[in-house]
Parts: sequence; structure tokens; C-alpha cells
Amino acid sequence: MTETPQPTTTTERVTPSVAPLELFEPVDDHDRRIARGATGLIGQLNIARLLTAADLHVARTLGHAAGGIEETSADAALVAAALATRAVRTGSVALDLAHLDVALRSLESAPELPWSDPQEWEQQLRDSSLVRQGALVVEHGLVYLQRYHHQEVQVVQDLLTRSQQAPPVVDPDLLEAGLSRVFPKGWEEQRAAARVVAGSWTSVLTGGPGTGKTSTVAGVLALLAEQAGPEQPLRVGLAAPTGKAAARMQEAVTSALEGILQRTPDAATRARLEPLRAVTAVTLHRLLGHRPGSSTRFKHDRDHHLPHDVVLVDETSMVSLTHMARLLEALRPTARLILVGDPDQLVSIDAGAVLADLVAAQSAPPDASPAAASPDTSPLAASPGGSAPAVAVARLRTSHRFGATIGALAEALREGDADAVVDALRADDLRANDADAQVTWVEDADPSAYLRSVLTTHALGVYRAARQGHSREALDLLGRHRLLCAHREGPWGVRTWNRAVEGWLSEETGDGLYDPMYVGRPLLVTANDYATGVFNGDTGVVVATRRQDGTSGRVAVIRGTDGDHPFGTSRLGDIETMHAMTVHKAQGSQADEITVLLPPEDSPLLTRELFYTAVTRARTRVRVIGSEAAVRAAVGRQVQRASGLRQRLAAD
Repeated sequence: MTETPQPTTTTERVTPSVAPLELFEPVDDHDRRIARGATGLIGQLNIARLLTAADLHVARTLGHAAGGIEETSADAALVAAALATRAVRTGSVALDLAHLDVALRSLESAPELPWSDPQEWEQQLRDSSLVRQGALVVEHGLVYLQRYHHQEVQVVQDLLTRSQQAPPVVDPDLLEAGLSRVFPKGWEEQRAAARVVAGSWTSVLTGGPGTGKTSTVAGVLALLAEQAGPEQPLRVGLAAPTGKAAARMQEAVTSALEGILQRTPDAATRARLEPLRAVTAVTLHRLLGHRPGSSTRFKHDRDHHLPHDVVLVDETSMVSLTHMARLLEALRPTARLILVGDPDQLVSIDAGAVLADLVAAQSAPPDASPAAASPDTSPLAASPGGSAPAVAVARLRTSHRFGATIGALAEALREGDADAVVDALRADDLRANDADAQVTWVEDADPSAYLRSVLTTHALGVYRAARQGHSREALDLLGRHRLLCAHREGPWGVRTWNRAVEGWLSEETGDGLYDPMYVGRPLLVTANDYATGVFNGDTGVVVATRRQDGTSGRVAVIRGTDGDHPFGTSRLGDIETMHAMTVHKAQGSQADEITVLLPPEDSPLLTRELFYTAVTRARTRVRVIGSEAAVRAAVGRQVQRASGLRQRLAAD
């Protein structure tokens, strides 16, 4: 029988006024995250499910290296090392002592810290051998593992060094003439943003989905190509964190450039712009150059710079602190860096929230809290003394993608207005069964009956096209709808709903789908494969083929940055079924219709950024599955990542 997901949860509740600490739920008594024989305060924090065995292992290793600190004691540095490791694992760059102290007091299961306040704890840390020897760094009320402190300082220093150069040489008359041609009447917002980006070594172009970010940067590339002149064509590097985001960027930039070329009657100017059409967007890993045996070091570094005059990175909200550090050190000093993204979306799964920090630093006072706050929404960066800021920021505000209802929902989520979110979700209630409804809200406690019809219809379309060998049609159909989940496991997770859809599909078709690579299986690539040229985030479908001898076969057709490519089904190792996918994996992609499955209100993964990111993946329609309590909990809970980046930039 088909497995029907049951809406149950075991996640522990926390005080709503405090950002929840993500605790792990032991699978069984032999869960590998439970440390055997752990003692002292770090052992108690492991039993409370706050620290994992891996966190303890790192702390023990550092303790032994610093002179044999005993874990049986309540040593301030040993506890801080374990918690700082946990902080990085959960996305923060460092451990925020004050925030942790408040959050721990909201949990009934966590032991009390033996220090009366964070200041006392910080003082003990400064006197410890771990800090004296540099394994831990204490600064701004944050505790860093040395590696991440070094990366944060390096990013700030590289940005400041770039900003202290003489500004890029720009012919103002040529620029203004180009701005008028590239951005015609009605594009004043994009024109103003392009003027800022063209005149800066490092810039951020930000704004919500559909505000024209990619069209704007395509225009900037055209303007810079004109400035470069015919003797030296502009060398451009286009990159995004995932293969899917790179493919979408490539499509949008190519389309925008075609429009610009049509508005450029001068043959000489067209000749300067023509090479831009040959530029291919790649993943950030591929741009920096794969170095075998390392996931954090690349071929291009401080001694081997990238050759480009302009490097443009899309979906920068997904870029971690580590990768931003590697990108900055790989740039030539006179290369422009243009970062594009939406700081209100989900941040990188690795440590850091670099884009949000860069935008927020433009208005944050020097003494602002280092813990994550809401990103600044000011339109342009400005330094207090009128000197060039470390990063010039331009923000686009007017969305052209959505209809009025989806736009209102996205804006209410960005502003954090729960009442407005609920109103937007109910705006199309009278048309809930109408195919033209932009937003549908399903509050059923068990949504399986509703979702079965929606998901099976979509899966059947992909399955039938794949059975007929129509790979392009199958891939196009695959891109029309996404079911997005917050969790990977459990009743609200991707695995459960993938199994449910396969069961429903089997009942409809009579196909047992016994082979793991069954025809019609939608695929999601989960790791970069440099040998095949398939990258994390690429999507595909297993499609039937007909061999020359008349026998049937099958191939996995993957849609990448440069088109659709068939592969033998045994050649692809890191793949998942994609009847459902996580919101994190969907970031950087779009679909005509999006169905968002919200977990219960006490899920620690349910945040405003997750909800906003999921909703803004849609072009024409959004279905939200979840209770009003879950909706309001999501709006009221923001991702909080401890970082000193914005404070350092604001101070400098």
C-alpha cells in the first residue's frame, strides 16, 4: 500500500521570544551523535542533545593540544571550543556568548552554565591556554575557531584594500550615452543601480525576485564592454553557487544581452558587445578551479589570480564565508567584483551570511550587536566621511515577476508582517478551486488527499513523456512544478513525500518502479562531478531510448548550464529522486508553480527566510500547505547567525 505521510512531530518547544536552539533527536540508543563515556559539562550538553559527539571530539583534540585540558572539569575554554564547533556546524561563524546564555535558559533540558554572566565567561576564556595559543579567538563578544576568525578578517581586509584604490576609470560621456540606450524610459531604477555598479571595484546589487537584477547586471556588462574598447575585449567570469543557479543566470543574461543588441544600431558598438554572448556561466567551484583532494582550496588563489576583468556572482546569499574569502583572494586587484542576490533569502548551508552582512554593514553603527539582525534596506551605500565604502550597494525594489497576490505575500514576508501574510494567503480564497488563483492556502491537518491529486498529475506528465523518449518535454514538465519541504526526514520531509509520490504513481500506471533508475524518475544532482561536467543543483529525468538493434534502453538526461546531456544511468553517483526537494536545494531555481509544505510551528527549521525563499521560487502560482500557527511561527522566527563581519565593515 502507498505510504501516507502522517503529520506528527517530536521537536521540543522553546520559548517563542527566544530564537530556538536546534537540538538533535537520537535515532536510537546507539546514535553516533551520542558520545560514550562523555563527562563534565560538555558531556551534559551532549546528553541534552545540544552538542554532538563530533563537537566533543574537536574540543577534546584542541584541549589536548593546548596542554591536556581535562573534559571532566567545567573548563570555560573546553566548553567554548565545543560550542564554537557546534556554531559553525549550524551556520554561524562564531559563538555568541550572550545569545547562547539567553537561549540555554529557555531550555528545560540543558544544564546551567557555571558562570554568572557572559562577561565572566569571556574573562575566563581570555586567561585560558586555548586563547593564548590562538586555537580560539575572543573578540566582540564572539568566540571563533581560529580558521573562521582568519577568514573573516581576511574578507574585510581584502574588501578595504580594493576600496582604497583609485576608482575605476570610466568615460562619463560614454557611460551616460550607454545608460540611456541600455536602460530606456521606465528603467530609471535599473539605470541608477547600474551607474553605481559600473563605478565601483566591489558592488552588491540586491533586491527581491523579479526586480530585474540579472537584466541590470547584463546591462552593466554591456556598458563595461563599451568602456574597454575594441583593442582589449572585456574578460568576464559568470558564476553561481550551484549548477542550476548558473543555468538560470546564463539564460537570463543571454536573453537580456539579445535585447540590448537589438537596441544598439551602431555596428562598432555591437562588435564590442558580441563577445559577451560567448561567456558561459559556471559554478563558483568551477570558476575558482578544482584542486584535487581539497574542498576549500582552489587552483586560483592569491598567487594565481583569475584572468577576468569582471567577475559576476549570482545568488550570493548562498555563498559561505569560506568561499567568499577564496574568491576575494583569487581576484586581480583591478578586477571588478559584482555580487548579486537577495539578503532576505536563505543563507549558505555552510558558515556565514556574507551577503546579508555586506548589505547590513552599510547602515549599522560601529557598536551594533554582532549577532545577526535584519539586513539593511537602504538603496545605496554611503560612508560617513564621504569616502568610498568597502562595498557599494544598490537595491532594486520594484518586482515585475509576480502577480499582485504573490507579490503582496512576498513583500509581507520580507517585512515580517504576520497579519499581512495571512491576508495575502487568503486573498484568493474565493478562487481556491480556480486554476487562475495565484495563491492557494490549504490548512488541512492531513494534506495527503489534496496533495495526491496535484503531485500525481505532475509526476504522470513527466513519466509519460519519459516513456515516449521525449527528454526535452519531460525536462520542461519537470520545471513546471516543485514540491518544497523544510526537512529531509520525518513526516514532513523530502524522503517521505518522494516515497508517497512514487507509490501513487505506481498505483496509477501499474508500473512497480522496482528499478532504482526507473524510466520517468526525476533526478537532482547533489554533488559536483568534474569528470562528467555535472554539478550540484542540476536536474534531470531517466528517459527511455531505442537502440539500433531495436531493443529498448534508458539514459539519464541532465539539464545543465549548456543544455541537455544524456548519461548512462550508472555514471551518475550523487543523485536523489526529485518528486520533492528541500527549500535549500531549490534556491537559485524557479518553477511555474510551487507547493510549499510547512512543518509544524515548533520545527526549528521553520523560519521567515525559508518561507520567503520557497514562495519566491514561483512564477505564476503558490500553494501553501500548513496551519495558521505554522505560518505565524515562520514569520516571527528569523535565521540568526553570529558573525562579526558587518560590525568590522561598519567600524572601518
